[in-house]
Amino acid sequence: MEPPIVATVDRRSVTALFSRLRTSRGQTDPYPHYAELRSMGDIVPAPWGGHVVTSFGLCEHILRSRDWLVPDARWRQQQGAATRWTAASSREMAQTLPSLNPPEHTHVRKATAAMFDRRSLRALQHVVEKSTETLTGRLSERLHSREADLHTAVSEELPVTVIGKWLGLPPADYARLRELTHEQVFAQELLPSASQLARSDAATEQLRDYFTTLIRQRRARPGSDPVSACLRAWDALEPDREAADKAVHRVVFFVLLAALETTATLLTHSVLHLLQHPRQWHWLRAHPDQVPAAVEESLRFDPPTHVISRIAGPGAAIDGVGVEAGSMVHLLVGAANRDPAQHLEPDTFDVTRRATHLSFSAGMHYCLGASLARQEAVTLVTALLDRFPRLRLARAPEWAPRVAFRRPLTLYVTDSR
Repeated sequence: MEPPIVATVDRRSVTALFSRLRTSRGQTDPYPHYAELRSMGDIVPAPWGGHVVTSFGLCEHILRSRDWLVPDARWRQQQGAATRWTAASSREMAQTLPSLNPPEHTHVRKATAAMFDRRSLRALQHVVEKSTETLTGRLSERLHSREADLHTAVSEELPVTVIGKWLGLPPADYARLRELTHEQVFAQELLPSASQLARSDAATEQLRDYFTTLIRQRRARPGSDPVSACLRAWDALEPDREAADKAVHRVVFFVLLAALETTATLLTHSVLHLLQHPRQWHWLRAHPDQVPAAVEESLRFDPPTHVISRIAGPGAAIDGVGVEAGSMVHLLVGAANRDPAQHLEPDTFDVTRRATHLSFSAGMHYCLGASLARQEAVTLVTALLDRFPRLRLARAPEWAPRVAFRRPLTLYVTDSR
């Protein structure tokens, strides 16, 4: 890896750039801003303290290094009562798997891994395929003689339907859970406002009440569902039943958030970029075995999550230079995935590329649900290619003004049958 270029720019330049990124216009196409940021250096000072890292090599190194930690509950508490890190929603997230450091992380991951093992994914494949068939059927009805919003009709519905059926949740609750997830994720944004944190706190409280009730019901009437299985697993690990229930709550809470928000974005991105490149759409119809590669290229080209944060441990360093323990770095994986040092023509969408990316993180915190997200995306793209060979964009999509969690709001399509 080449030595990193350390920026000497002041924080005001970076502040102005991130202000542009947070607008709807900036989120329509953030990549010119990323290129500008990368031109300032591989490591630039963050306006709010700490640093932003843009190079693929450095981001991957930090994600894989055990010298770099996640912002856990202890670190968040140390930031003070007046900071975003001690908001109720942030404290709740601090108890979930992505915010745990070893040895707690190792313990919880082992107890949770069976939920996403190969056997579980094979069992879910039928649910994914059946749900995709139903949703694309409804899309077909809407497309007769008019355009339809594929994002809200399919991408937003498929993840919550799959997870809902898997966990045994009432279908009548799906819409509410989806909306609460969109509200809760503000706690994980890069620079949430006070009003956004308040919305996240309210959503977190409602989700806590929902899953507390669910766990109590499964305690009373256990079944073969993953929540009941998780309760049995934690009962074997934790003699305190109340503590076991809290552990299961955190697992199910995390599974819902991880499965809905980012997967919906992945589904829409995978379709969007193919429709923006019709020759590749038609090539995939003749080469359906390459759909998984197309999904990987979409993950590289425009990932659902653009920022991953890490905290310097006692021995942390960037290219041999020590970093103060407890300081934060923000890994801008949306920029790193298009690092010219990693990929030739990184701004070109190419489904034949052997795409490498950091969109599911790396190292011990690699996304536990990555295989399920890929499964849903491959199934959906394959179904659309088969059912709607002449599918095309009707208008440009709209985007939410976010930075860390890129979220499309619409994807209007037509079918020229």
